[in-house]
Amino acid sequence: MQSPETTNKPPKMVEFTIIISLIMSLVALSIDAILPVMDIIGDDLLVSQRNDLQFILSFLFLGMALGQIFFGPLSDSIGRKPAIYIGFIMFMVGCLIAFFAQTFEWLLVGRLLQGIGASSPRTVIIALVRDNYSGPAMARVMSFAISVFILVPIVAPAFGQWVAGFAGWRGIFASFFIFTLVLLVWLALRLPESLPIEKRHPFSIARIRKSLTYILSHSVVWGYTLAMSFLFGAFIAYLSLSQKIFQVQYNLGSDFPLYFGLLSSAIGLAALTNASLVMRVGMQILCEIAMLSAFLLSLLFLTVAYYYHGIPPLLWLMIYLFMLLFFIGILFCNLSTLAMQPLGNEAGVGSAFIGSVSTLLSVIFGAIISDAYNGTIFSLVIGFVILCFFGLITMRLTAKYSLVLSS
Repeated sequence: MQSPETTNKPPKMVEFTIIISLIMSLVALSIDAILPVMDIIGDDLLVSQRNDLQFILSFLFLGMALGQIFFGPLSDSIGRKPAIYIGFIMFMVGCLIAFFAQTFEWLLVGRLLQGIGASSPRTVIIALVRDNYSGPAMARVMSFAISVFILVPIVAPAFGQWVAGFAGWRGIFASFFIFTLVLLVWLALRLPESLPIEKRHPFSIARIRKSLTYILSHSVVWGYTLAMSFLFGAFIAYLSLSQKIFQVQYNLGSDFPLYFGLLSSAIGLAALTNASLVMRVGMQILCEIAMLSAFLLSLLFLTVAYYYHGIPPLLWLMIYLFMLLFFIGILFCNLSTLAMQPLGNEAGVGSAFIGSVSTLLSVIFGAIISDAYNGTIFSLVIGFVILCFFGLITMRLTAKYSLVLSS
């Protein structure tokens, strides 16, 4: 018998879409709103090694990597809403730990817990949408939600700087807590459970192991997952170093959110461009063009960086990063879909596996690049050159292997 909750219809599409969009924005908000105050946190918590501030982001991503592989199967077992509840509560506890932290180590514990909690809505939300809508209706909901998700990085740093201006950096974590609490209550009151009891699967290690064995047998999945790891590793390095580069190296101070928001709009432009090209050109070709372009652009800009001793004119840096983030946006739109294509009925566990592995590897790559920062942009640009090169090689080998299998 269905639970009474599952017999209810979801709210009207407008309200449903708003809730989904805000839930999806939680991850981006928890990343980008912190960027303008990282140096302030370092001063307050007496962080002597300034490159260690990258761990404020890295531990969030690490938590997300650990949590994704768990919450996907859990939502198939206990339902979508309970899985999101657990994630929200963990995220809120992480906010409280970070808010009251008196040492940098405790702040990182809070960020790790925030990452584990945030992995729940990130993993479950697409399944929740699919439970309620399909076809063009699902595409409409997801298009609007992704538009909001893209908008968040543009405004989040300004929001974080505004909150910190009157409540300090701890006020940002308080705002995260309040925002999540509102979402939790709204979700509880307005969205019915979308997965009926008879369609749930017992949470079983044996089932997960069987699914993972099937997934691991597909080298195409591994190939594109590794390519995603290279790409996202470089992107994490950009996020970790952006505050140092703009606020410290180029002395932009409170104008940092404006420059960061402008650069973030490149990813939104890429999403629009990808939507108009992907059906005509194809995902694989688009990805190869974008990765090759990012590699060649970074290689070219490396010569510019050397000419200016690692501190090129700000305008040139902005042009380089805008173009680079545009190519990254194209890759973000397509790589996960390419990795998921062979998985069929194992799409749920497959999505969690791909997200977990790619995030975990990218945290390692991003941390290596960020730790090499020396007051110039050399580590960032060299990191993009190396990781985009390996990403391109990996994609081409994977595409070649998939053609051999299909012939």
